[in-house]
Amino acid sequence: MSTTTATHDRSTTQAPAVEPPLTFEAVVAAGEVVGRHLAPTPLGAHPLLDRAVGTAVLVKHEHVLPTGSFKVRGGVHLAASLTDRERSAGLVTCSTGNHAQSVAYAARLAGCAVTVVMPASAPQVKRDAVDALGARVVVHGESLDQAAAHARRLAGAADAAGAAPAYVDTTDPRIILGHATAYLELFRQAPDLATVLVPVGSGTGAVGACLVRDALAPGCRVVGVQSSAAPAVHRSWRAGRVESAPATTRASGLATASGYPRTLPVLLRGLQDFVLVSDDEIDAAARLLATTAHTLAEGAGAAALAGLVASPVSRSADGSVADGPVAVVCTGGNASVDEIARLAAG
Repeated sequence: MSTTTATHDRSTTQAPAVEPPLTFEAVVAAGEVVGRHLAPTPLGAHPLLDRAVGTAVLVKHEHVLPTGSFKVRGGVHLAASLTDRERSAGLVTCSTGNHAQSVAYAARLAGCAVTVVMPASAPQVKRDAVDALGARVVVHGESLDQAAAHARRLAGAADAAGAAPAYVDTTDPRIILGHATAYLELFRQAPDLATVLVPVGSGTGAVGACLVRDALAPGCRVVGVQSSAAPAVHRSWRAGRVESAPATTRASGLATASGYPRTLPVLLRGLQDFVLVSDDEIDAAARLLATTAHTLAEGAGAAALAGLVASPVSRSADGSVADGPVAVVCTGGNASVDEIARLAAG
């Protein structure tokens, strides 16, 4: 795995007239940027895991990246596409953890200031990691929605020089395109995949999977997986419109309380199915990854495997994969102390 120092190309970047398009071509361009900083992550087969699940499954190990999550890809791409105003005024974002680390990583690469608002529910280990990257951490509210509202207020407040920091949403197109590079790698590593299961928080990873699948493996099914204790995006996908739902899941990376207007249209077009799993099923999947694949996954990182174990969407009547290989994406390994304790207790 490559390492990256806190420097970045400072070439002049003016504000684009329009947002970057969510297209395969834009993902390929993002892949060139991300590839200069991050080595491809492994796609591994684990015989003990196959035996436990009852079918052959490939694991995309995104947890080995800097910050311990696939979301650093979004930060790397963001850093390369910040405008001059964003660099000079700084950034503001909100997150329960991995997106926060991604934007903090971006600010460190670009040499600009960043404030990250995190709800009180965010694990301490993730707060500490964001702080260690040089970000100013502000804890506000009990939920991600409350933290987001406060972050937007901060973004609207100008400093003494009259410059307001730029708010970076978790579904900023520059972030989405960076996340999509995980799936560009995946489908290049395994072009014959029949099914890919992707955890869903805001849905940026699933959007990336759909964009790349459409171009490189149109016969492959992309299946979203979300916690039943935070089903807002699933509910939005079922209804065909943005909806809200309580987010009480233990898996902080999945704790979104509303659908997202930017990601939902792609999910509606691109997901073949979308399944819900319980937090207990997510814990069980994390235990499987630890004991059979030598992988310490946080809740969101284990959710895709939980979806495979719990759902027949990618299986034939006898329980085997019907038409080709299946992959699950371990999106993050930033397990909290509570998650590790539950893993050990099992």
